[in-house]
Amino acid sequence: MRIFWGLLVVAAGAFMSISGLLKSNFIVYRLLVARSKFLWGDKVHFFYAIIGVLIIVFGIMMAVGVIGKG
Repeated sequence: MRIFWGLLVVAAGAFMSISGLLKSNFIVYRLLVARSKFLWGDKVHFFYAIIGVLIIVFGIMMAVGVIGKG
């Protein structure tokens, strides 16, 4: 089951990273950007691209079993 959750976290991270790099107009991403724009300003897309990569690494670590219950 940890592999499933790890891959799900990797997918969420990939969504955030790709959307940040492409400055997507997808509604979920636009809602995230609207909330984060107050703090990050014009660099909000770069922020999501970097955070997405960190979430991908976290998801891989979850799937492998380095972190979390398993």
